[in-house]
Amino acid sequence: MKAMILAAGKGTRVRPITYTIPKPMIPILQKPVMEFLLELLRQHGFDEIMVNVSHLAHEIENYFRDGQRFGVQIAYSFEGSIVEGNLVGKALGSAGGMRRIQDFNPFFDDTFIVLCGDALIDLDLTEAVRWHREKGAIATVVMKKVPQDQVSSYGVVVTDPDGRIKAFQEKPKVEEALSTDINTGIYIFEPEIFNYIPSGVEYDIGGELFPKLVEVGAPFYGVSMDFEWVDIGKVPDYWQAIRDVLMGKVKNVPIPGKEVAPGIYTGLNAMVNWDKVDIRGPVYIGAMTRIDDGATIIGPSMIGPSCHICSNATVDNSVIFEYSRLGAGVRLVDKLVFGRYCVDKTGAAIDVQAAALDWLITDARKIDPMVPPDEHRVIAELLSNGR
Repeated sequence: MKAMILAAGKGTRVRPITYTIPKPMIPILQKPVMEFLLELLRQHGFDEIMVNVSHLAHEIENYFRDGQRFGVQIAYSFEGSIVEGNLVGKALGSAGGMRRIQDFNPFFDDTFIVLCGDALIDLDLTEAVRWHREKGAIATVVMKKVPQDQVSSYGVVVTDPDGRIKAFQEKPKVEEALSTDINTGIYIFEPEIFNYIPSGVEYDIGGELFPKLVEVGAPFYGVSMDFEWVDIGKVPDYWQAIRDVLMGKVKNVPIPGKEVAPGIYTGLNAMVNWDKVDIRGPVYIGAMTRIDDGATIIGPSMIGPSCHICSNATVDNSVIFEYSRLGAGVRLVDKLVFGRYCVDKTGAAIDVQAAALDWLITDARKIDPMVPPDEHRVIAELLSNGR
């Protein structure tokens, strides 16, 4: 069976992470989110998978290649061009990307699934397809119910009693929402869907294709299903996803490494003198990471591989990416450290290099910087407080 993963977007709402990592490659405890999607597709018999790529396409293609080691076949549709020797991405929109593949050579010749490449899900795809076919739908949106007070964060789907889609509301006010069913970015289509998608232009599934289907009265349905859905649309979503995994709330994502104490996991060869640190789980410490004596780590927190947490530093409810060094005495609470950026849980970022704070948070592969103790204490306090 055939499927498509949408992976061409720039991921602007997940910056600064997506400056160097495309959204489908964002790691959930060292494993790209798209890898979880491939595993799910394979489990339900979808083993021929198209991926549209654009922004940082090489990162996705070099990791997944032809899909062989994941038990599937993968092909890529690059959206963009070469300008002065460099690949320049130009996404065609979600529906436009589908159409480009079909115009090249008709690939989608039976019921197929389209997934956004930036969410963790454990959906019963087999049941969703069965429901879609039973309805005789040309298109089906897989929906999920959310509490009424959360509807303003999502695209709301309005259906009639038979499940036929009547309207959409994009992030409505709570008091104006006509439904608590939201669009999860999981779609089931028949090949006839291409009769509604123009060729050679940028065209969006949610913003253009779906309103068209409603307008013409096509057999277009929504099915609400109960499943795990962890969206990574924004930096705060990613921060929350890591916390949920560490706390065991995402059942299809095990914590990697070895559990060395209750709720404390490490990768290979982590250097920690356990009698001289204060570590309270749930915590994951990556391979070849060094935690100096006197450090404090309070979970839920993740520290990536090859990091260095210096003496008397504190990491509290935070996510630290690989090759990060946190200087002595630094206190990070509710922060994400990615390369030269320190981000709070609302998504506000500090460029530590531009702010001349790269002696405080820096690359672990650099020589340890020297800083006057008084200046260190003051700046560390400011950074910890998010100022």
